[in-house]
Amino acid sequence: MAKRLRVGVIFGGRSGEHEVSLASAASVVAAMDRVRYEPILLYITKGGTWHQVEAVPAAPLQPGGGRLAFPPDPGPPVFATVTTGGALRTLPLALDVAFPVLHGTYGEDGTVQGLLELLDLPYVGPGVLASALGMDKALMKGAFRQAGLPVVEYEVLPARRWEGSPESCLEALAHRFPFPCFVKPANLGSSVGVSKAVDKSSLAAALALAARYDRKLMVERGLDAREIEVSVLGNEVPEASVPGEIIPARDWYDYQAKYTPGGAEAKIPAPLPPRLAEAFRTLALQAYAAIDCAGMGRVDFLLERGTDQIYVNEINTIPGFTATSVYPKLWEASGLAYPALLDRLIGLALDRHRDRGRRTTTYEPGR
Repeated sequence: MAKRLRVGVIFGGRSGEHEVSLASAASVVAAMDRVRYEPILLYITKGGTWHQVEAVPAAPLQPGGGRLAFPPDPGPPVFATVTTGGALRTLPLALDVAFPVLHGTYGEDGTVQGLLELLDLPYVGPGVLASALGMDKALMKGAFRQAGLPVVEYEVLPARRWEGSPESCLEALAHRFPFPCFVKPANLGSSVGVSKAVDKSSLAAALALAARYDRKLMVERGLDAREIEVSVLGNEVPEASVPGEIIPARDWYDYQAKYTPGGAEAKIPAPLPPRLAEAFRTLALQAYAAIDCAGMGRVDFLLERGTDQIYVNEINTIPGFTATSVYPKLWEASGLAYPALLDRLIGLALDRHRDRGRRTTTYEPGR
């Protein structure tokens, strides 16, 4: 029998999406084929400490037992410094591949990906650059514009400017954007810190809320639009799933609509004419390429009612993997079941690592 791959499932993290990560990780671990994989659970607390745990906790906690500290030395096995009863000892984790299931800051933004690169450890999902671009909505939309992709009109506002001159910021934004408009932290996901502003008073409250989470705020023109999502899978030759439509039970697709049972309905595949469905798949692949994404990504769109104008909203480089998450459901509708999707993702991680290993890091003039 072939040796099982030791898969380090990394979850939790210093993020407003910590709880979402716990739910995603629990689903990934439950679906992982134990004949082929041995999941090693690495939990990052909200305080940023790493722990090896036996099970995914149902709620954020400060676990007892061993605490991990990775030395940034390349090459397997990966070692962990374990604190037990005040004593320090070094034990091999001997991971074959890492599977980050982290959403938001300090995990989906290239920071953990950079650590895994230093460790020379294969990992699921895109690299440092794509992760960083995918997290920063301002830079992401700039990359989309550079690639000629349609995006909704937006403005980026430094939180310091808002905090220093709130009245002048309100006047300028109210003059530029008709209500309603949307306010977001530039670096966060799952609609954490996102608000719909319908007048100057709610715009001020929305900016104050977003400034709690990030130093950059984004204001976008509101649209009467349908929410369409497409999952993408692959490295150099990615594939796009069938499109799905998200119909929130609330006024818009906020955090409660995303993670409360019955908060939203996903129509998969989306009720679209073939021409539009294919346009979404094409644009999803173009958005994926625009940030040099690899492994996986979910591209979210807005389809304006009345005009059928498509706008690329954002790309999620570590999309949700909960039982109700759209990313795996779109692939299931496209013929790829959840366990097989995990197989593909781990295979893509190993393939990308092998490809990187073929590149030289030593320059010898004349050779």
